[in-house]
Amino acid sequence: MKEPITPHAIRKLILEQSHRARVGHIGSALSIADIIAVLFGEALHLPGIQDPQRDRFVLSKGHAALALYAALHLKGIINRAHIQSHCTDGTLLGVHAEHQVPGIEFSTGSLGHGLAYGAGIALAARMSGAPFRAFVLLSDAECNEGSVWESIMFAAHHKLSNLIAIVDNNGQQAFGKTKDILDLSPIGDKWRAFGWDLREVDGHSLPELRRAFKEIDTKSGKPHVIVANTVSGKGVSFMEGKVEWHYLPLTDELYASAMKEIESAK
Repeated sequence: MKEPITPHAIRKLILEQSHRARVGHIGSALSIADIIAVLFGEALHLPGIQDPQRDRFVLSKGHAALALYAALHLKGIINRAHIQSHCTDGTLLGVHAEHQVPGIEFSTGSLGHGLAYGAGIALAARMSGAPFRAFVLLSDAECNEGSVWESIMFAAHHKLSNLIAIVDNNGQQAFGKTKDILDLSPIGDKWRAFGWDLREVDGHSLPELRRAFKEIDTKSGKPHVIVANTVSGKGVSFMEGKVEWHYLPLTDELYASAMKEIESAK
């Protein structure tokens, strides 16, 4: 039986599986839990993972794949035994997303490539007269990559209105705060200057996220970007806004504390 795709359920699975596997990238995955919940619970048209008319989703920030695995499990695409194989010997469910996993369109994790995939998908849909859309979730720090801006220009030039980018704007990256490493603020203005339709939302507000996706006109006009302002490690107070949780695994004591906090906020 499929379980409801909620931010709480996604965050719980992120904590459970990262702790069991003793792996990091927890803060990055928690950051996008609300976005993933709205996408897979409501926004994406997914009649089946092989259906040619399905919307395509690309997790460009592939190191947050555990949030995507959680959504695929809750949607009934991968089973419990499969998600519990995360980061075990021989598994396909590694730290970064692999296209061999059911429901994952492209392998990602080498940052800066996902938006190019999405632009190609959107252009292919237009050329073939297909109705499906391309959704790409990037990190803000990923926008340091020049290949992202090439894709932004390409999509705007071709008026790929069936392309929706979501920027997880949590202000952090592997080596510190984005404003200190390479400041792109105001990031939304830069996308708009490159010819994109811009919406800025609270990336942890389900009503704002739902409204943003519903308002988008994918039939004509510009490509779309939703800048979702988020907090790395959202939902676990000792992780929120802390760069070290880009890497650190959970001890047993911290796992118990994190799960208690997640459950109390349900």
